[in-house]
Amino acid sequence: MADRRWVVAVAALVGLVVTISLGRWQLDRAAQKIALQQALEQRALLPPLSNEQLPKADEALPEALLHRHAQLVGQWDAQPAHTVFLDNRPMDGRAGFFVLTPFQLKGRQESVLVQRGWVPRDAAQRERLPTLVLPQGDVRIEGHIAAAPSRAFELGSPVRSGPIRQNVELPAFQDETGVRLLPLVLLETPSPQASSAPSDGLLRHWPAPAVDVNKHYGYAFQWFALAALILGLYVWFQVLAPLRRDRRRRSSPDTDAA
Repeated sequence: MADRRWVVAVAALVGLVVTISLGRWQLDRAAQKIALQQALEQRALLPPLSNEQLPKADEALPEALLHRHAQLVGQWDAQPAHTVFLDNRPMDGRAGFFVLTPFQLKGRQESVLVQRGWVPRDAAQRERLPTLVLPQGDVRIEGHIAAAPSRAFELGSPVRSGPIRQNVELPAFQDETGVRLLPLVLLETPSPQASSAPSDGLLRHWPAPAVDVNKHYGYAFQWFALAALILGLYVWFQVLAPLRRDRRRRSSPDTDAA
């Protein structure tokens, strides 16, 4: 009987530790999301980054530059083989591709990979790609800084050649194309001030970083409620119930004697 009580006590203790830890982790995630939201609001007030303010190709991307607005001047890489279509990227409920093209920065010997926008997929000919026109000469584009291109779940060995791919890794793409790339991606946004073609047919409805703190508070409440349930059940069945049984046993002889 004593061994059984020890097993139950250890199981209850483990359950409490796990559920409380998970609840605290969810609170930490909520705090991180709040900090991210505050950082995004502060960075939105900063002036846009220029060509000279971006890190070099062999440098790491500073955290403070993530999600910053940037206005860049340069030329599009006109080689067709250097434009990539990321597959399985729905937008507004339709299947399609994200289009990525290197952008040669003016005044620098480096390029930035630009996630230019979204195009629908041809339902009849799934391998058919749309014809996209790139402006010639120096153009001005703008967008937001991201650490890497959009990434989707991929089964099997990744496809690292051809225009249609599931994902693109910056180092591998740099080795493949010979284009010296910065350690970041620009999510291009439409702007009347940008001289890149505004009517290029690309959609640019990029989702904002997820900062839903209420979800994490809800999960934390569930974990803490489960911890309270474990504690309540342990106290009831392992402490209070045995005490009540002992009291009934003690009072039973007195009742019989009466």
